[in-house]
Amino acid sequence: MAKHVEYEKVSSDYLEHRQLKRGAAGWVLLAGLGVSYVISGDFAGWNFGLAQGGWGGMLVATILMATMYTCMVFGLAELASALPVAGAGYGFARRALGPLGGYATGIAILIEYAIAPAAISVFIGDYIKALGLLDATWPVYLACYIVFVGIHLYGVGEALRVMFVITGVAVVALVAFVAGMIPKFDSSKLFDIGDGSFLPMGVTGAWGAIVFAIWFFLAVEGVPLAAEEARDPKRDMPRGIIGAMVVLLVFAAAILLVAPGGAGSKVLEASGNPLPEAVRAAYGGDTFLAQLVNYVGLAGLVASFFSIIYAYSRQLFALSRAGYLPRWLSKTGKRKTPYLALIVPGTIGFALATIMKTVDPVTGGARLINIAVFGAALSYVLMMVSHIVLRKTAPDLPRPYRTPGGVVTTSVALVLAVAAVIATFFVDEIAAAVTAGIVLIAVAYYWFYSRHHLVANAPEEEFAAIAKAEAELD
Repeated sequence: MAKHVEYEKVSSDYLEHRQLKRGAAGWVLLAGLGVSYVISGDFAGWNFGLAQGGWGGMLVATILMATMYTCMVFGLAELASALPVAGAGYGFARRALGPLGGYATGIAILIEYAIAPAAISVFIGDYIKALGLLDATWPVYLACYIVFVGIHLYGVGEALRVMFVITGVAVVALVAFVAGMIPKFDSSKLFDIGDGSFLPMGVTGAWGAIVFAIWFFLAVEGVPLAAEEARDPKRDMPRGIIGAMVVLLVFAAAILLVAPGGAGSKVLEASGNPLPEAVRAAYGGDTFLAQLVNYVGLAGLVASFFSIIYAYSRQLFALSRAGYLPRWLSKTGKRKTPYLALIVPGTIGFALATIMKTVDPVTGGARLINIAVFGAALSYVLMMVSHIVLRKTAPDLPRPYRTPGGVVTTSVALVLAVAAVIATFFVDEIAAAVTAGIVLIAVAYYWFYSRHHLVANAPEEEFAAIAKAEAELD
C-alpha cells in the first residue's frame, strides 16, 4: 500500500450493500453499449469543428482522433481483460500509478461522463425545437433525466436492452441519411468555408478541430465500466469494445463525407441539428428523409444520453465504494443499482444544461462538450501511461488479450491524447479552466480527507494490495 494513504477494513455488510448485478451483459450487448455511448456524436457536436478548421481541418483532426481511439481501444481491451473491475480507468491507473494517479484518472472520467449528458440534453432540445414540438428547453432536459435515470434505477439488464433497441433505431437513421445524401454529394461543397482551400484556418484550425473530432468517438472507452456486470469479462470486454470501435469508424467516415458534401460545410458549421439541416439544404426544403432523420435522430441522442448515465453511475460507484468519494454515494438498492450515483450527477447535469442554455443559447452546448472533452483527454493520457507502466512493472500479469503492437500502440495514443489536451486550451480556455478547477478541488478533497479513509477491501484496492504483496515476496 502507498505510504501516504490510510486504509480501513470494512465489514462484509458494507460490500453487501454495494453489489452490482453479475452476468447481465454478453459481448454483443457490450458492443451495443459502446456504440450507444458515442452515437449522438454522429447526430450533433462534430459539426462545430467545421467552423474551427474548415472541412480539411476537420478531416485531419478526425483521422488523428480515429488513430488515437483505435490505438487506445486496443490498450483498454488488454487492461479490461486483465483487471475486470467496475472502476475501469480508475482501477487500471490505481494499479499502475498508485492511489492518487487512480483517483485523478477516475475524476477526469467522471467529469467527462457527468458533463456529456448535459451537452446531449441541450442537443435533444434543439432537435425537438426543430420539429416544432416544443419551444421550451429546461422541461425537455428534466424529462430526459427523470425518464432515463428512472429506467436505470429499475435494473441494469433492462436498461442495457432498452439501450440496445434505441441504438439500433438510431443506426437505421444514420444508414438512411448516408444513403439519401450520396446522390447529392458534390466535392466542391466541402470547401465553402473561408477561402475555399483545404485548410482555410491553417494548421492551428485543424488542431482546434480535434476537440470536435473527438465527438465522433467520445465515451467508447466506457465499455470496461460494465466489467463487473458482464458474463465473461476476460473474453467479452475485448470483443465488445473493439467491435464498437469498428462500427464507429465506419459512421465517422461516412457522416464527415456525405453531410457537408451534400449540404455544404457552411450550412452545418453552427447547427444544433446538423443532419436534418443537411438533408433540407441538399434537397431544397423539407422532405420525408429530413423528418425521418430528425425524428429518429432523437433516438441517437437519447441512446448516448441514456448510456452515459450508466457510465457516470458506475465510475462514481467505484470511487465511492473505495472511499475516494463519500461512501454513501455507492449504496445499491434491491435491484442492485447504485441509486445515489445515478441521481446526484443527474441533478447536477440538469442544472448545468439549463444554466448554460440560458446564459449562452447558441454555444452553450458546445462549451459543455469542451469541458467533457478536456476531462476525457486528460483521462486518456493517464490510462495510456497506465498501460505502458503495467507492461514494464507487471509483465507477468495474466492478460487474456494483448494489445497488437504493445506499448508502441499505446504510445501513439498517448502522444495524440496530449495533443488533444493542448487543443482544448486553444479552442476554449474557459472550459479548460473550469475542468482544471474541478480536478484541483477533487484532489484537495483527496489530500485533506479521503486518503485517510480508503477502503482496503474494495476490489480495485485489493488488486493493488495483492500485487504489492506478491512483489515483496519476490
